[in-house]
Order: sequence, then C-alpha cells, then structure tokens
Amino acid sequence: MATYSSRNVTLNASADTVFNKLSNLENLKDMLGKVPAERIPEDKRQMFENIVITPDTIEVPGGPMGSLTFRVVERKEPSLIKLRGEGIPMEMSLSMHLKPKTETTSEASVDFDIDIPMMLRPLIGGQIQKIADQFGDVLGSIPFS
Repeated sequence: MATYSSRNVTLNASADTVFNKLSNLENLKDMLGKVPAERIPEDKRQMFENIVITPDTIEVPGGPMGSLTFRVVERKEPSLIKLRGEGIPMEMSLSMHLKPKTETTSEASVDFDIDIPMMLRPLIGGQIQKIADQFGDVLGSIPFS
C-alpha cells in the first residue's frame, strides 16, 4: 500500500464546523459550488461539474475507465473522515485529517492510500501525488462558514 499525502492547508473554520459539514457528503454540493473557478485546474473543470454526491458517497467521473465511487467507512469527530474506493480493481482509500488550530481555524490534510504494484509506482505515483495536492488545495479554498 502506498500513501500520497497533500500539503497541510489552513481552513477558516473550526475543526468541528468542518467535520460537521464534510461528514455528510451532500453538504459538499453547496460548498463545491462556491469554489472559485481559478482554483480548479482547467483540465479538471468538466469532471468537477459532473460529480454525483449522496450523504455517504461521492462519485467522480473517471474518463475511459469509468466512474470512481468513494463511500464513507469511518468518521471520528472532529478529526477524521475516511472514504474507501468502490468499483475499482485495487484497494484505495481517502482520509481527511482535521486538527484544531484556534477556535476559528483548523488545519487539514488528505491521504490517498492505494494498493498499486511497486513497478507501477514510478509511472503513476507522481499523478496520484498531484491529485492529493489538488484535493488539499480545493479543500483549503472551500468557504465553510
């Protein structure tokens, strides 16, 4: 299992507020709509617009290989929300870690854990790291208040 971690980002909301918003994935619909367009990479904008969200799942269009669905499998208030990938030929999970900084700010990071063969890591590891960093950047740009 390989882990790809985003940079830590500061959020302008308490860890409790962020957890309460993100633990029900349907809350992402409104928040994602408020993300400034310039914060979304141009080559990802159409995919971003076609994301399907339910309270416990998020489905991201995956191009030729089909959609990728993440389901919430663990919630630890207010520090962790973990989702596991479904419908893919390898084990994959995404964990959002939250840490309080002050009463009105928190710090977040995202980990992608993915079971890819050692031989493929040099070929696709950079792309997965880029996705982790972009996910963290988008998380940092969401207005939680």
